[in-house]
Amino acid sequence: MNGFIFILIIFFLGLAAGSDSLTIAAGMLLLIRVLNMKSLLPILEEHGVEVGLLFLMIAVLVPLALDKIGMKEILLTFSSLPGLLAIAGGIAATRLNGMGLNLLDSQPQVILGLLVGSIIGIVFLKGIPVGPLMAGGIAAFFLYIIELFSR
Repeated sequence: MNGFIFILIIFFLGLAAGSDSLTIAAGMLLLIRVLNMKSLLPILEEHGVEVGLLFLMIAVLVPLALDKIGMKEILLTFSSLPGLLAIAGGIAATRLNGMGLNLLDSQPQVILGLLVGSIIGIVFLKGIPVGPLMAGGIAAFFLYIIELFSR
């Protein structure tokens, strides 16, 4: 029952923060619980991240499929400072996301902190939630730095 209450709180925080994705995610979980379809939860837990990443990757690749990005823009990626920094950013982001996934796997209790931080960022800093993997990756990086300096 505690989980249900926390999901309900997250649902209302998502509403208050204007975060459609958080509100819909929490609402779907509430609906699954209310309809007693709990057998879906382990499936979502096991495959949800992969399915979500699949749809995110599809959305990012759509401009290529629509021919909105031409050869000129592709070449600029490899020959301009913004393009090269974008490549570096992609490398760093994927590494941080991997660290975030490891953190969430090893310490799932941090998800509430990541959600609270995301909501604070949305409400007070006009941020855009990109998901718990990146937030977890940044938290894991901070933990790594603290561990490095505490030796």
